[in-house]
Amino acid sequence: MSARPSFVSLTAPKMDDADPRVRLTMPKEFGEWGGVNNSIEVSTTFTVLEPATLQDIFQGQRGPQHGCYLYGRSFNPTVRALGRQLAALEGTEAAYACSSGMAAISSTLMALCNAGDHVVASNTVYGGTYALLKSFLPQKCNITTTFVPIHNLSAVAAAITDKTKVIYTETVSNPTLVVADLPNLAALARARGITLVVDNTFTPFIISPARHGAHVVVHSMTKFMSGASDIVAGAVCGSTSFIQSLMDLHTGSLMLLGPTMDPKIASELSLRLPHLSLRMQEHCRRASFMATQLHTLGAQVTYPGLPHHPQHDLMAALANPGYGFGGLFGVDLGQADHANAFMQRLQNKHGFGYMAVSLGYFDTLMSLSGSSTSSEMTDNDKAAAGISPGYVRVSVGITGSLEQRWSQLQESYEFVQRVGGNAPFRAVKGRRGADGQVTPLLSWPSEGSLASLLPAEDLLPLPEDLLAPEPSAVAATADMAVAPTSAVASGDEEGDAWDPEVAAALPEVFAADVQAQEEARLRVCASMTRPRAGSSAGAGQERQGAKRAAGVLGGEGSPDAEGAAAKRRVVAGAPVPATAVREGEEEEAIVIVYHPRVAGQI
Repeated sequence: MSARPSFVSLTAPKMDDADPRVRLTMPKEFGEWGGVNNSIEVSTTFTVLEPATLQDIFQGQRGPQHGCYLYGRSFNPTVRALGRQLAALEGTEAAYACSSGMAAISSTLMALCNAGDHVVASNTVYGGTYALLKSFLPQKCNITTTFVPIHNLSAVAAAITDKTKVIYTETVSNPTLVVADLPNLAALARARGITLVVDNTFTPFIISPARHGAHVVVHSMTKFMSGASDIVAGAVCGSTSFIQSLMDLHTGSLMLLGPTMDPKIASELSLRLPHLSLRMQEHCRRASFMATQLHTLGAQVTYPGLPHHPQHDLMAALANPGYGFGGLFGVDLGQADHANAFMQRLQNKHGFGYMAVSLGYFDTLMSLSGSSTSSEMTDNDKAAAGISPGYVRVSVGITGSLEQRWSQLQESYEFVQRVGGNAPFRAVKGRRGADGQVTPLLSWPSEGSLASLLPAEDLLPLPEDLLAPEPSAVAATADMAVAPTSAVASGDEEGDAWDPEVAAALPEVFAADVQAQEEARLRVCASMTRPRAGSSAGAGQERQGAKRAAGVLGGEGSPDAEGAAAKRRVVAGAPVPATAVREGEEEEAIVIVYHPRVAGQI
């Protein structure tokens, strides 16, 4: 059997080029029929022309390098093509992709260690890796681990025994962003005959660990490489002999444990790697700006790009030029309730990002590390690793403008600095259906009074009793929850008015607590009743007429005869997603400010 050429190089760059972007141009693969993209091979089994060929494959005499494939759990042409891209990216001889980052890590460690062996690992690693090293491998495989501060080379050296087979670290630690001294760790590993394994998930393109002496580089491709939080995948990069050993039919951990990558997933990832460098540059640019600005405000920020970071100079020396210092930063709010208020306000009020684990998504992801991705660690281990109860890890996205995202971040940080983690009020954005029932959608900590929601000029016409220092609850309704002051046209009869329908519906939210309902003293301060998208002008006029007939609009005999003339205006907060409004239903979004006494009812 003869194999078609594995790749065609148009520029023939050197594979030892320092810039991974240049290296990545090397393994350009074309489709079987001349397509500009590599073909997807979905077969789970492969045929041969001669019976003797199967025997040769099983005996290891023939393989993919000879154009011979056996079975989907072994080498697959599409997955192998992705592996060549990954090897080019990391500057290693070979690489292979698997089903998850944890599959890559566990398969690597089980290939390098036997029962009774020992690992020296960074004391600040991803929680899943920590659990694997701390609990799973000792209990199931009799492979033990000593955790040390990886930046302390003396501690690393002191932890090595005659049973040690691996030094394991992350290039930049999760979540505390400690930078590993890869050249000195590599020198220590070489001197003691130990394998240095480096997880480079946080810093693809930014740092190339193999260039600094790492023997094996692993990745969770779920993160930056995927970029869309829609794929779970991993990768192992190393020498050709090591990658082949992982796929050995008798002892290969990737082959026998079976964390196989679907070739369709491999094809998707292969098409995302060419623009990964651009995405990383933008992630890093934004993270650097935000971290710098937060530091200027006095925040306790951790980011390797800040000059005061303990390993700033080290990372500058390790980094490939032009890619920055990473797309994540950490900010320590001191206490968990402060951190939670910070994240809630960012997500629910501003739409800044999402409270979610993982990283490398195109939108910002935030998590309280100690109670999420590092929750597998004991309290003592978290303290030793520098993970405080209020430490928020922020994976900076690339959506929206940088100016917009910074203003949201600044507002939320300054709010928590003023109010802390126990704000006296919460703001709730809800939806009122045609049946009058209110469905709460989002909530966030609030300073409470209506004055905190509206500009001063919009407060002046409102009744004084509505502006009491601490109203138990105030509600404001607006079409689709978006009613900037400029949207209320002068003389528009469908402008602001008291809406007894909403006033009657809102207490239903608090029905579970009668006393709280009485204390709430709900008042509706404005209702925008402009026609919904898709409704006719006639329908809007008909609804307006019905409201006037019911004494709702500011006409003679209405509950607020001067309401329309006063043109009271309300900015009701963040938009309700379009999916929240179903066609044919009259729905309004509501912003409520309520006292903690009734907070539990929503």
